[in-house]
Amino acid sequence: MQTFFDFARPSDDLPLMREQLRAAFPGYLPHNIREPVGQLLKSMISSRTKDTVSLRSYEKLVRRYSSWPDLAEAPLAGIEEAIRDVTFAPEKAAHLKEALRLIALVSPEFDLSWLRQRPVSQALAWLETLPGVGRKVAAATLNFSTLAMPAFVADTHIIRVLGRFGIVGERADTVAVYDAVMSLAPHWTAHELSEFHVLIKQLGKTFCRFEQADCQLCPLSENCRFATSRLNARQVGVTRHRSPPA
Repeated sequence: MQTFFDFARPSDDLPLMREQLRAAFPGYLPHNIREPVGQLLKSMISSRTKDTVSLRSYEKLVRRYSSWPDLAEAPLAGIEEAIRDVTFAPEKAAHLKEALRLIALVSPEFDLSWLRQRPVSQALAWLETLPGVGRKVAAATLNFSTLAMPAFVADTHIIRVLGRFGIVGERADTVAVYDAVMSLAPHWTAHELSEFHVLIKQLGKTFCRFEQADCQLCPLSENCRFATSRLNARQVGVTRHRSPPA
């Protein structure tokens, strides 16, 4: 049986991974679709924060300021207090307020639907000019919102899994993972990329955790370089242990 995928044909890797993960984690549901500005702000405050905490903070923020113009005009202290439970709340509050100011210069109605008329690369580039917006936040704004544009969202779980698997180097960053996935799945829709994000993230939260990888139960272990290397090392250790002394 072949141990690794044929990495001379990397376009075969992601569809097979997806099928194996679909079987392991059935019942994928699309992300909660927000308008682009809402998704942008939600993603901006979610960095290095648990999903439940960032969602709760975002909901508190939009309850307090019921419209984007109200939020744009809100005092910085009020924004910071609303999202105080997320990491780096003061910095994120300042970025959020400045991002809204810049968006208002382009669209006083805070309507980013015009991004859909741009190529994904241009839409990403524009979003990344906003303070506090990197590739993860920009891609989430395009993919998870009503824009539904094909842009892959890579978080720490996904970077770890794809690094261990061998799709990217283990020191790859968000942009490198984005570029790798988009080049390997150039025809995937926004929905398919969103699904792949959820599936890989779920794997990272369960079998492929940072502190301990459970390679024996992982649905991708047969074709994973990290899992195979661990298995080979374990087998070598067993052989040495059983070998009689010279």
